[in-house]
Amino acid sequence: MNLLGKKADTFAHGVREHVRLGTKISETVKGKLSLGARILQLGGLEKIFKQLFSFREGEKLLKACQCYLSTSAGPIAGLLFISSEKVAFCSERSIKVPCANGEYLRVHYKVVVPLEKIKGVSQSENLKKPSQKYMEIVTVDGFDIWFMGFLNYHKAFKCLQQTISQRLDDVDTF
Repeated sequence: MNLLGKKADTFAHGVREHVRLGTKISETVKGKLSLGARILQLGGLEKIFKQLFSFREGEKLLKACQCYLSTSAGPIAGLLFISSEKVAFCSERSIKVPCANGEYLRVHYKVVVPLEKIKGVSQSENLKKPSQKYMEIVTVDGFDIWFMGFLNYHKAFKCLQQTISQRLDDVDTF
């Protein structure tokens, strides 16, 4: 019973941290409900992944999780997908992008990194608030991509770490 209580407490804390990163709690909750409805409407996370990103024959979606992508303009809520071929992020909401003709186009913010382009993944936490955990993906060409606000940080980090290690092992055997 104690283990179950600890898991429930950890999950509740993850939800609290995830919601706290949004601009307004009401907007964040509305966004989560909308995302849940869209996931159900489209037939699940794997179908959404296949629809949003190019999908190779034999590629497997290993994990999908809600989190925030850290940007210079502030955190962007979305879904992080970890597959056997890539790590991909897509924002929950579309953003306005200016066009050459002066109008604006609404697009989803996407990030895709093939596993072979990932140099490593590391974790860190806010020194003042250790419950706020961050995940950094460093690419071979020197880019770093930060994610935060996971509902279950440890499961996401473990999955990503194992996927990258497995990919490196696969490359070493050829």
